[in-house]
Amino acid sequence: MTFLNVARESGLDSKTIYGGEHKNKYLLETTGCGVAFYDYDNDGWLDIFLVNGTRLEGFPVGQEPSNHLFKNNRDGTFTDVTEKAGLVHSGWGQGVCVGDYDNDGFDDLFVTYFGKNVLYHNNGNGTFTDVSEKAGVAGNGKRWNTGCAFVDYDRDGQLDLFVANYIDMDLKTAPVPESGPCLYKGILVACGPPGLIGGKNILYHNNGNGTFTDVSEKSGILKANGTYGLGVLTADLDNDGWPDIYVANDSTASALYQNKKNGTFADIALEAGCALSADGKPQAGMGISAADYDLDGNLDLVKTNFAGDTPSLYHNLGGANFEDATFQGGLGKHTQYLGWGCGFFDMENDGWADILICNGHVYPEVEQLKTEAGYPQRKLLYKNLRNGRFDDVSYDAGPGISVPVAARGCAFGDFDNDGDLDLVVNTVNDFPQLLRCDSTAGNNWIKVKTIGTKSNRSGIGARIRCVTRPLGENNAHSQIDEVRSGGGYFSQNDLRVHFGIGKADKVELLEIRWPSGLVDTLKGVTPNQVLFVKEGEGIVRTMTFEQSKAKKR
Repeated sequence: MTFLNVARESGLDSKTIYGGEHKNKYLLETTGCGVAFYDYDNDGWLDIFLVNGTRLEGFPVGQEPSNHLFKNNRDGTFTDVTEKAGLVHSGWGQGVCVGDYDNDGFDDLFVTYFGKNVLYHNNGNGTFTDVSEKAGVAGNGKRWNTGCAFVDYDRDGQLDLFVANYIDMDLKTAPVPESGPCLYKGILVACGPPGLIGGKNILYHNNGNGTFTDVSEKSGILKANGTYGLGVLTADLDNDGWPDIYVANDSTASALYQNKKNGTFADIALEAGCALSADGKPQAGMGISAADYDLDGNLDLVKTNFAGDTPSLYHNLGGANFEDATFQGGLGKHTQYLGWGCGFFDMENDGWADILICNGHVYPEVEQLKTEAGYPQRKLLYKNLRNGRFDDVSYDAGPGISVPVAARGCAFGDFDNDGDLDLVVNTVNDFPQLLRCDSTAGNNWIKVKTIGTKSNRSGIGARIRCVTRPLGENNAHSQIDEVRSGGGYFSQNDLRVHFGIGKADKVELLEIRWPSGLVDTLKGVTPNQVLFVKEGEGIVRTMTFEQSKAKKR
């Protein structure tokens, strides 16, 4: 199992600019950007969208850093099509999420900013139109918008939109390092977030006519203690068929908005046991991901936190009751790293979810300190031992994992269509990474691309159960996952749901529970292909990818 950074030879040649390189005046310069694995042209190959930032001093006209859309050439390389697609845009970019908000069959793109957000309508011909103002989701330009996700919270077949907010910040009045003074281990650093006013999260309801209405107050989102919000995850955490929303909050308790099935939410994170650390302290949460790592039918959580702390592993006992399993699970060994992007993913297709955490310090000034892990940091890769525990295999997984970078957002997806999951990582003031997974395990897999009819067209929120029978074993192996917009840290994974199935030679059962309540059941499915499953109709198309294996170096 090796992860190789193939970004440069793949043509991902645009640098992500974000804040000062050696010194930051404001907190705004520290958070970095997300990234999306995004098949924008529906050709079955994942393209890559990289959010970009800027610098306080600005840039000469025409030289501003821009977002970048890279089209997959299906041969391991990408072409920058940003300009042709109409996606050139600069500013303090933050998060990205994908979903077909108007159900026209082409997934649209939403990008959050410090300032005004941008909703791009996918025109279906390789181009996009900025419809932010018309759709009513640009915002007032004063917010620091962060993580986002499309979610059909009321299950009416139209994708709504959740946007987390970090702090209310005006650069004209924001504190500077000297004003505090704001110190980290004796060195002057950007101030906050403690002491600054936390931002308010937003929920937009889709009106079904291309516009959205802000229902944050009506839905109860504003009643919750949501503040310093960063990573956003949508998942049915209590198995009631309705999507809940988890927000990783910085320097305070995280929030779990439980869906009350009547258009309202209540923050139950404290009583659910997933708001604080094992010893009851607020943490500096960044990224958040979900998977059923122990196959008990409940979605568990992993969250990244600040240096001096461990990541958090929350084991779901059912009904959205969590126990902190960080130390029992083997994730309590490292406190020197500062985590951002993260995700559960099955790196060897053995049918058990592993964990990857991307790290990098928040303050470039730590270059001056010899006691820290540095500004660029290595990643942490944890292998699922199938007994509730994880093993740190970071140094056995190749240079893509062990070489330090200043990482922020990361997304998971199979860009070369060879059946194993790769990842793309956005960095700060550096080039992105494209980590190709080269697995020799030879395990089988299945991918599901959902096409909603009564439900939203992307199938976001669909719960998929994959049942296989490992060779020589009597017990069935039952995995669950969901089609999900956004997630991790400011990023978007492939919307196709991927299951590794080990040496099983068929999938006994694939059960898709759509947001509409309809259940589609498929039996005896051949592995190593992508199934396009249409709500109420079953498999309408398949794709196999043997041809791409030859292109591996």
